[in-house]
Amino acid sequence: MTPNAVYAAFAFAPALAVGSFLNVVASRLPLGRSISKPRSACPRCGAEIRPRDNVPVLSYLLLRGRCRDCRTPIGWRYPAVELGTAVLVAACVADFGLSLRALAASVFCGALVTISATDIERRIVPNRVVLPASAVVLALMLAWRPSVEWPAAGFGAALFLLLAALAYPRGMGMGDVKLALLLGVAVGRGVPVALIVGMLAALVPSAVLFARHGAAARKMAIPFAPFLALGGLVALFAGNAVVNWYLHRL
Repeated sequence: MTPNAVYAAFAFAPALAVGSFLNVVASRLPLGRSISKPRSACPRCGAEIRPRDNVPVLSYLLLRGRCRDCRTPIGWRYPAVELGTAVLVAACVADFGLSLRALAASVFCGALVTISATDIERRIVPNRVVLPASAVVLALMLAWRPSVEWPAAGFGAALFLLLAALAYPRGMGMGDVKLALLLGVAVGRGVPVALIVGMLAALVPSAVLFARHGAAARKMAIPFAPFLALGGLVALFAGNAVVNWYLHRL
């Protein structure tokens, strides 16, 4: 195994714990609740989650996806966020090593996971996630490699989606514009890849809705943030390669 692969393996378990915390953020921030207290509890019966039932992913499997006390089903989002966060953080460490770049990428991925969860469940891109994450990622990227590329890409991507939102307000909201800012400061010149992949990916469910519902599909909103997040991940791990390939084709 390469050193980076070893580091990634060691990062996996702590990243699962981070994913568990991000579940709390995704559940409470959109409701304006504190993320530090009270302790996590079943939303139906109110029973506090026992420490042994709070082990990321494993507890979900052992409980078969149900509350220990009232047997209410636990949403798929909880293990998905935990496992997704762990896999992405491990991938960041494997790709970028123990570096500020890996830390910035990990913060970026954690924010994307949280934002995707809240947008799918509540159609919200929380300002209290996307804006602090943008500031932290930008600071880390500037510390790693000082360049105007990061803020320029962030503001350029945000301006592009702002114009799109003004032209077609039903298609996206201001939360998506702020998410574009995060994408830009994280992936720099690869941000066009993120936006293109995100928009193309969003066409798939849109086409399905039009096929099933016809003109009525125009009134059916789909969460756009998860598709932008997918584009952001593609740009993070392959954006520079795609941009270089394209430039050499010109």
